Amino acid sequence: MPIARRALLASMMAAATGPALPRLACADPAPVRLKLHHFFSSVSCAHEKFLTPWARKVEAESNGRIRIDIFPSMQLGGAPAQLFDQARAGLADIVWAAPSSTPGRFAGIEAFELPFLLSHRALVNSRALEDYAAANLREEFGDFHPISFSCRDGGVVHANRPIRSIADLRGLRLHVPNRLAAAAVRALGARDVAAPIPQVPMAVARHVIDGCLDPWDLMPALRLDDLLKCHADFAESSLSTTTLVLVMNKSAYARLPSELKAVIDNNSGQCAAGMAGAMWDLEAAAVADRARERGDPVTTLPAAAVELARAATAPVMAAWLRQMKERKVDGGKLIASARAFLARYAHEPEPRPPSHPAQPQAKAAAMGMTKANSAAPVSKPKELDIPL
Repeated sequence: MPIARRALLASMMAAATGPALPRLACADPAPVRLKLHHFFSSVSCAHEKFLTPWARKVEAESNGRIRIDIFPSMQLGGAPAQLFDQARAGLADIVWAAPSSTPGRFAGIEAFELPFLLSHRALVNSRALEDYAAANLREEFGDFHPISFSCRDGGVVHANRPIRSIADLRGLRLHVPNRLAAAAVRALGARDVAAPIPQVPMAVARHVIDGCLDPWDLMPALRLDDLLKCHADFAESSLSTTTLVLVMNKSAYARLPSELKAVIDNNSGQCAAGMAGAMWDLEAAAVADRARERGDPVTTLPAAAVELARAATAPVMAAWLRQMKERKVDGGKLIASARAFLARYAHEPEPRPPSHPAQPQAKAAAMGMTKANSAAPVSKPKELDIPL
């Protein structure tokens, strides 16, 4: 009887545990977790309206097999200039970084930061840059698996006094986003000030600087709305912009199974570049509208003034071409390529805010946008040497 009872118990245990074995064998594999690191804050439009939706889209299309943990504000450590190295070393799986934070390292992409080469629209510039990168930047970004290339909207002069002409820029101390923007403002008679972005509000409040040459989204992000009440842009042209690149560690991408690589690929290239460009344009329009509603003067410099500024900053492009020649790079070919791709997307439709009807074209005039005429001469351009 003891033997029979033991046999019965063993039989019952086998029956109870038997069905669990197939369930274990068929269990779903653990999701692949990827770390995305960037320098924007967690409340920035870049984080909330591009990187987070992009990551969630990847997760949804992978049926949860990819999980992307986002670390804003350099939460994984280091400085913005180290993001590319973090991606290369695998300290982060994906980074969104600005090549201009490491001057001279990514020379070819600088063509998209030259003065008055680009559109004022981030969507046009981002789509053009994506194609330009595919044609010209494979070797330059060969240490990474590129996901997308994009541009912020064109830089606007935000100042503590009205800017109605190019001559009004003379003597202004302006924060600038990169070395080519610094050279451009010097060519226009202003003084460039390079400072970490978080320090700009304090520098304005203490009258260390008079304003900044930065995109619209920076104003609410840094709470500069109450400090800089006068704004001037350059019509359809862009005096300055900043390129951004979303790259992945090559080994992290290589380890993915083919079906998950396909998910990343389907959310790369023009898909991601279009998301980023549209986000910047929508944010710029919203912030500019709020400035007008507050009664801030928003001046669009007319074509004649822009041509004066273009002529004054021509030596910046000439200096860049010399530097490319020293690197054995055909800078003229890169500029021609950039212009061709910009022309391809010049008529890209304006992005529309979600769930909001398109605004009539006359809205800008109704909101009090001014146009200023400028006949003030600009001094003859001098040869420039742009420091790396």
